[in-house]
Amino acid sequence: MVCDMLRLPILALVVAAPVFATGAEPVARVTTDSPDYCRELAQRLAPMPGARTEPARSLAEDGLRLCENGNPRSGVARLRRAIRAARLEH
Repeated sequence: MVCDMLRLPILALVVAAPVFATGAEPVARVTTDSPDYCRELAQRLAPMPGARTEPARSLAEDGLRLCENGNPRSGVARLRRAIRAARLEH
């Protein structure tokens, strides 16, 4: 109980830190697990230098296939992993 009470003020500071640092509220980016978001992630990945190397390439292929077959949540997860892998390769 006490531990939970201590977490609330810390959480509030973490959430409010960007506002204090910049003086403005951060712009919220709303994403959904949808075919459109899958395409957006694929377009972001395509120009990355590491996108054509493994494991980024196969993760992206799997992600796009999952999105096309009606599993956008899993597809988005794979595409995000592909982006992280492509960044590590560069």
